[in-house]
Amino acid sequence: MDVTWLGHGCFRLRGRGAAVVTDPYPPAIGLKLARMDAEVVTVSHDHDNHSYTQVVRDGAYEIHGPGEYEIAGVSVIGVPTYHDADKGAKHGRNTVYLIEIDDVRICHLGDLGHKLEDAEAEAVASPDVLLVPVGGHTAINAAQAAEVVRQLEPRYVVPMHYAIPGLKLDLDPIDRFLKEMGVTAAEPQPKLAVQKSSVTEYETKVVVLEPKAEPKV
Repeated sequence: MDVTWLGHGCFRLRGRGAAVVTDPYPPAIGLKLARMDAEVVTVSHDHDNHSYTQVVRDGAYEIHGPGEYEIAGVSVIGVPTYHDADKGAKHGRNTVYLIEIDDVRICHLGDLGHKLEDAEAEAVASPDVLLVPVGGHTAINAAQAAEVVRQLEPRYVVPMHYAIPGLKLDLDPIDRFLKEMGVTAAEPQPKLAVQKSSVTEYETKVVVLEPKAEPKV
């Protein structure tokens, strides 16, 4: 199962028989997504920068909130959370998704705005891959993101939702998160390939991906 970062909160998760796109965004944010195919699209919340589903070609099943779903061999569990630390009073609700493709569990935190409650953390604990916002401002910042990583204990952590060239949103750079995690900046990888693991003891690894999106001209 391959994880490709398309910038901001958008990833393409490709398994043997299906692909999932998360939180597609419009060109207004300064980056441009190419039209693509997928069996499933997940939307963590209805803000424009995370719900531009028209970039995915017709036929994809759209998931817009909490619940349990099974589409094209892909299992998705949506866990209700909030976009801020005031139970949604500032920015509304957010859905954290646990997506299972080819027996690999990926957790996409969307624009999570708070540390997870015990029940929320339990619902998505120990994923193979954790996609975590680290740029602060309207979602958790670097220190909070590191705390959520410790809560969930994933095999791999892929940071998202931070400042990159071309992005017109006010977000922090990735450096602060890497410092919080105690890792030095590594060369960004084009994608992360993950297989089902029988390993029960592992040390969480931070993987920085290069954004596969073109700056809008």
